[in-house]
Amino acid sequence: MRYTVEVSNIRCEGCATTIKSALKNEGFDGIEVDLSCEPRKVTVYVEDEASSAQFRAILRKLGYPLCDEKISLSNSATLKAKSFVSCVVGKFGVKDNAD
Repeated sequence: MRYTVEVSNIRCEGCATTIKSALKNEGFDGIEVDLSCEPRKVTVYVEDEASSAQFRAILRKLGYPLCDEKISLSNSATLKAKSFVSCVVGKFGVKDNAD
């Protein structure tokens, strides 16, 4: 089924490229990042609740939490910094091998 979430910290096509690449590497299909609206939306095909949880975890790891997540001020700053790095990686095609 198609699963769409509203995501924070997505600013540009570089962010979208990083998100699409990370999700594709984890086996997700039908990946779409909608930059035309605010908040931004990310859509994928998921098989079950476990894959939707994995999808959300990948976004958060990259610095793109769901809009409805409760985030502390310090975590918010950390996630914004991560999303900035993810954005740069997406813009310049740098491979991130760190976990």
